[in-house]
Amino acid sequence: MIKLAKLPDRTPVKHGFSATPELNRKLIDYAAFYLEAYGEKAEIADLIPAMLESHLDGDKAFVKWRKSAEAGT
Repeated sequence: MIKLAKLPDRTPVKHGFSATPELNRKLIDYAAFYLEAYGEKAEIADLIPAMLESHLDGDKAFVKWRKSAEAGT
């Protein structure tokens, strides 16, 4: 029997959203900050999913709620 579990669905889901001019400036600045930190350019469209994932994983109340919601189903 294979020890590695079956890989989860990794099919990307595309989302679209509108940003305020201020948020857009912040995203542009964050991409510049990323370039300075890592020496590699990253497109805003590539940074946003990672930023959202980091935010959601770091929100302790959300993580707790999600675990409780999953346990209830």
